[in-house]
Amino acid sequence: MYSSFESRLDGQNLSDWVSLDSPIKIQGFLDSMPYIGEEMNRTPLQVMQDRQCHCLDGGMLAALALWRIGLAARLIDLVPEPGLDDDHVLAIFQVNGKYGAVAKSNFVGLRFRDPVFRSLRELVMSYFDIFWNLDRVKTLRGYTRPLDLSKYDRFDWETTQSGKDKVINKLYSMKMIPVVTNEEFASLALVDERSYQAGILGTNLNETYKLGQAH
Repeated sequence: MYSSFESRLDGQNLSDWVSLDSPIKIQGFLDSMPYIGEEMNRTPLQVMQDRQCHCLDGGMLAALALWRIGLAARLIDLVPEPGLDDDHVLAIFQVNGKYGAVAKSNFVGLRFRDPVFRSLRELVMSYFDIFWNLDRVKTLRGYTRPLDLSKYDRFDWETTQSGKDKVINKLYSMKMIPVVTNEEFASLALVDERSYQAGILGTNLNETYKLGQAH
């Protein structure tokens, strides 16, 4: 579990790790690291050591941090229209039965959610209008059911490449639950100029979506 992960952290990394005692502090830690839109997927240990991540490896680190403070280590994948965008991974949590999320993203609107959503679908739909590509197309099509990372603990996904890959392969093989029909998707309005400008606030446009990279 995270005890073996913690044993491999040194000095400042360990101090920073144990300070992450709430979902909003976990989000702040993710926000403090550069977003790197690359194909490499780091283990949580590598994220702590390299101090950079994208949505998938940042999400795995967030799930582990949530687990350490007594919440479930669960991920969901937000699935876009193929060929128009890439997916976006959320580390989800529940407080008093309500859903919230922690997430790493290059886009300001695709990050933290307070635990105020009564269902997983409600949470997912809070991302709908701000899940778009640089052509201003709203691309979100569906989401996966939660993947409980504690079930993969025996594979040491926190520190090993092979364990991390088992988690990723399972996450990306899960069936999508649609949020819009094909007809609805085809009739969606494009993102207006004001929303577009707000949505790219702080975005590194050099690290935006390219097919095969993380959101």
